[in-house]
Amino acid sequence: MKEMSLEELWQLYPIILKDHNPNYQSWYAEEKQRLLHILQDYDICRINHIGSTSVEGLIAKPTIDILLELPKDHAVNDIAQLLQNDDWILMQKDDKQRTLDLGKGYMPNGFAEKVYHLHVKPLGDWNELYFRDYLRQYPNVARQYEALKLGLKERFEHDRDAYTYAKSDFVMEQSQKAKLEFAGRYLPPEH
Repeated sequence: MKEMSLEELWQLYPIILKDHNPNYQSWYAEEKQRLLHILQDYDICRINHIGSTSVEGLIAKPTIDILLELPKDHAVNDIAQLLQNDDWILMQKDDKQRTLDLGKGYMPNGFAEKVYHLHVKPLGDWNELYFRDYLRQYPNVARQYEALKLGLKERFEHDRDAYTYAKSDFVMEQSQKAKLEFAGRYLPPEH
């Protein structure tokens, strides 16, 4: 798969939207425990289920998004290697920002039953948490987001970057509202 172009990858892994699966939460819990075990020698600040699969009743790509927050000085290369040894595929690494994006469940001929995206970031980048909480709090906003995603899927089924980019204004707008309403909710946890 590493030799494939983005266009070839997008054909193999198109945007798929499905009704909410009640198993999403248990799939997240299983992978969370696995991650905690793999990274037991590292100081994990917080780990959360984010994205549309974390919002009950919301149509979503059947991919469990996990946000793993680490101290700002974490060993990004060591963590990337440990995760790749556990079948995670490194999709993006930013040494300056100290972030990793990894995927799991991408098989040579399509998706596995359980697909995951892991977002490793320094503690303090909480847009995803605020957005998730806002969708949970306001079902009407979740329905607007669902309608947006359904429309974008038709236009960008085989272009993940364009699909994600086209959602970004809505996500940022709702995240800003959430930050105002839920101010202080995600202060750093005590260690």
